[in-house]
Amino acid sequence: QAVSQPAVIGSPIGRCTIGPVSASCTGVGKKWTRPTGYDTGLKTYNSLTKQKEPLVLAQEGIATWYSCGPTVYDHAHLGHACSYVRFDIIQRVLSRVFGINVIHVMVITDIDDKIIRRALEKSISPTVLARMYEEEFKNDMLALKVLPPAVYLRVTENIPQIVAFIEGIIRNEHAYATKQGDVYFDIGSIGDRYGKLMGAGDATGEPGDREKRDSRDFALWKASKPQEPSWESPWGKGRPGWHIECSTIASSVFGSQLDFHSGGIDLAFPHHENEIAQCEAYHQCGQWGNYFLHSGHLHLKGSAEKMSKSLNNYITIKDFLESYSANEFRMFCLLTKYRSAIDYSDASLNEARSSLATITAFTHDAQAYMRGQLQCPAVEEGALWERLAETKANVVRALADDFDTPRVVNAIMSLVYHGNRQLQPITKPDRSPRSPAVFGAFLAYIREVFEVLGVDLLDRKAHSVDSSGTLENVVEQLARFRSDVRAFALSVQETPPGEPAHASPSPCSEKLPLLKACDTLRKDLASMGVHIRVSACVCQWRLLKGGRGR
Repeated sequence: QAVSQPAVIGSPIGRCTIGPVSASCTGVGKKWTRPTGYDTGLKTYNSLTKQKEPLVLAQEGIATWYSCGPTVYDHAHLGHACSYVRFDIIQRVLSRVFGINVIHVMVITDIDDKIIRRALEKSISPTVLARMYEEEFKNDMLALKVLPPAVYLRVTENIPQIVAFIEGIIRNEHAYATKQGDVYFDIGSIGDRYGKLMGAGDATGEPGDREKRDSRDFALWKASKPQEPSWESPWGKGRPGWHIECSTIASSVFGSQLDFHSGGIDLAFPHHENEIAQCEAYHQCGQWGNYFLHSGHLHLKGSAEKMSKSLNNYITIKDFLESYSANEFRMFCLLTKYRSAIDYSDASLNEARSSLATITAFTHDAQAYMRGQLQCPAVEEGALWERLAETKANVVRALADDFDTPRVVNAIMSLVYHGNRQLQPITKPDRSPRSPAVFGAFLAYIREVFEVLGVDLLDRKAHSVDSSGTLENVVEQLARFRSDVRAFALSVQETPPGEPAHASPSPCSEKLPLLKACDTLRKDLASMGVHIRVSACVCQWRLLKGGRGR
């Protein structure tokens, strides 16, 4: 096969190359086969091989991505949020840095044992319960700035497709029906191909009837029970098993080949393992999903247990956002690798908050310098341009290496550090040459990187632009008034003709209360998040809690 010249893909924070590669598209046993298609030049950790692999896509510039959505029987919590935000970051990087169009599909599990039990407890229909929590989940994702998939697909709206998929697996002699009307996947029929993610030795059987051929066999269709929703099928009334819904829906959109499948590490077995078995049995292929990405658990600090509803140790997304912002949570996620476990604590959230505050403070100082309101010695402009170019290269390298966001954040914080070193205020203005353009480039790049990652450094709030502008105008006028009063209080009276001049003139005693009032106002405003800094030339102010400053 002829190999064409790689295509160069532009991006806002770097460039990459994509070119075709040749490889076999069939797998044997549990061995992973490098896909046939286009080498993106990236590497990603693949749970199928337990190591980083070259990312090769079936189609140039397109990635198919399926993710397991929520089972909507209760409020979404931070454990869910952590996984969805981390994969949102990866999808943003693929599309906005490396020019790959990510086609993302997510299933909503709206029929399940837990949904049925909760609906009975609340004396409402499972459908009403599921719709209520589905809507809440979608609102939570919007609040966390998680981009929605191309489409959400509900299980209950795909029952005919699920029945047909099960029939296909039975035709291929990889499933069997029981007299009770249940249908089970026959693990023994696929031999040593079962256990691609966790290994066949890790398999434990699901509870089931005595007609199962192997304790590891799992349900594709469950016969109906009293007070449960059910649908018609060739095996009698019933409902789908858990694993079959994802295999069916992913296949209905993407067919027999999938680039990415993602979810929390707790879904690797048995859920993703069984999805693989079902899809490869239905499509009669050796490798259905090419890359499985799993996010690490979120733990409460000091606990080995993951955050989960079953353990009743969770914090809902809505409750969390009353104390912290979506930006702070996303920065919290960026500070660790997506596949690593992450500890939730006030200290770890405060680290994220502190990092954002450092960037915000640098932004305000750089803008003040560019306006001529912050006087500094001559900066080493050449060194700063070199630092910026080096940072851009480091960021692209880090993202191309399994989406290493901690390295990206470290590179940006280093850039901020070197920028801050040049912004050292002086008490008296001098005639040193100024270099505002390089700081403008710093700010544009930093904002661009975090925008790609889903962090809005402009920190737009839900309130209207008008109310935000009004607040800034009020603070601006108050700061000016204080500055004028302070300047008046510090002024000294001219010495009348004929009287000896004082060696060190000082404000008259009548004006001292004004100075005291100015200092008190400055301290009071600081406690409310408004920081006023006075230099020899100008008074600057900054809103520390999400606002902009001058």
